[in-house]
This record gives sequence, structure tokens and C-alpha cells, in this order.
Amino acid sequence: MTGPTAFAALHRPGAPLLLPTAWDHASARLLAAQGFRAVGTTSLGVAAGAGLPDGTGATREETLRLALRLGSGPFLLSVDAEDGFGDDPAEVAAFARELWAVGAVGINLEDGLLPAPRHAEKIAAVKDAAPGLFVNARTDTYWSRGDPASYDETLTRLHAYRDAGADGVFVPGLTDPALVAGLVRDLGGLPLNVLYSPAGPTVADLTALGVCRISLGSLLYRRALGAAAEALAQVRVGRVPTGTTPSYADVRALSGG
Repeated sequence: MTGPTAFAALHRPGAPLLLPTAWDHASARLLAAQGFRAVGTTSLGVAAGAGLPDGTGATREETLRLALRLGSGPFLLSVDAEDGFGDDPAEVAAFARELWAVGAVGINLEDGLLPAPRHAEKIAAVKDAAPGLFVNARTDTYWSRGDPASYDETLTRLHAYRDAGADGVFVPGLTDPALVAGLVRDLGGLPLNVLYSPAGPTVADLTALGVCRISLGSLLYRRALGAAAEALAQVRVGRVPTGTTPSYADVRALSGG
């Protein structure tokens, strides 16, 4: 089974893909070492690490460089590409082709509430340029609005993205179990991706609802920053930091040293 085929096969009801997300080479290797066959990237982590704002199209080159480092790794790589880093579907397709060339098997494309037909054009262009790339088409209806009344709009958008060739669809911000179950039903077998939230349904709950992919988004990156701040606070008052601390040699090994 090839990489792209193997990645698509991980999206299945009853045994969904739990996708952890990395922000650099070491974090990706660490996640793979935990037994995860697939690793994603977090656009927030990539942007913050470069001192750039997330979600503004500012990190095209940083995202591509990270994909170049990770694409040949011992895991299946899916890249968070924001909106594709361009308004022109041809530009987005060219970027997707570059990701495919360096070994990525998946791409996450967000609509930013762009008119659905325009985002559908991007998806179709990507599938034409890199047919084997798993396109996870994201809509921001719940991420930006959070209004239950957006269900109909969400479904309309997701159907348009499916018809354009999307291999799966992503609805971050959706945490209502009844609405998740409704989308699973109304999508007719198209894999649904939901963003894990500590305040939302558990992984077991989402599995029971029929979700095919559960993303961790920027959670691990934000937790890592929080752990660093907590360790510093403990050292400052004379305490030994709690939690797991990889050794120098452990981290060096993650970098291939």
C-alpha cells in the first residue's frame, strides 16, 4: 500500500485517525516515536516559531521548508496550508504540487468563509495538480461564527467541497454531539474531521459518533509553551520542575545527531 493510499485508509469510522501535529523536526520525530503512523503540522506553531502571524498567508516558505524536512520521515505527513497561500486556484495548486514533490501525502485547506464556489475551485485545482494528495477541506463556519444556525450553510459548503474532489472535510469548532452525528449522517460516507477540544467530546465519544479523523490542531504546541512557563516558575521559586523532561541526548537523537 502506497503512502497516499495508506493515509486515506486511516480515515475510517469506528477507528478514526487521531492526528497529532508538529511544529518542527524534533516534535514530528517525537510524535512518530510514540507510535503515530501519521503526523500533521500546525500553522500556528509554524507561524509563531517564525515570528509571523497565523492565518494571514505569511508562512508559505516556512511551511514548505518544514514539509521538505519532514516529507521523507518515517511517518505519513499532512500539511496545514492555511488557505493555500493564495487567492488564485492555480497558485494554490502549484503549492500543493510542491508539497507532493517533497513527500507530503495530505493537505489541509481552510475556506476562511470565502464563497464556497471559490474554495471549491481551489480544491479542484489541487486535485488536478496532485491527484494523490489527500485534500482535507476545512470550513470555518463554526470556528468563526459558532452559531448552531450555521449547520445548513456548513453542509452546503461541505457538499460543494466533496463535489470538487475533497477526500475529507474538516469542521473545527464543532463540539455539539448531535450536530457532529448529523454531519456524519448527511455527508453520506465522506470522512468527517473534527478538532479535539478538552472541553468537548472525548476521543471515545467522537469515535462512537462516526468521526473519521480527530485533529489536535495547535493544542500540543500551546501545551509545550505552557509547560515551559510552568517549569520556569517552579525553578524561580526553588522547586524542581515536574513532568517529563527529555534528556539532551534524547533531543539530539530526534534531530538525527
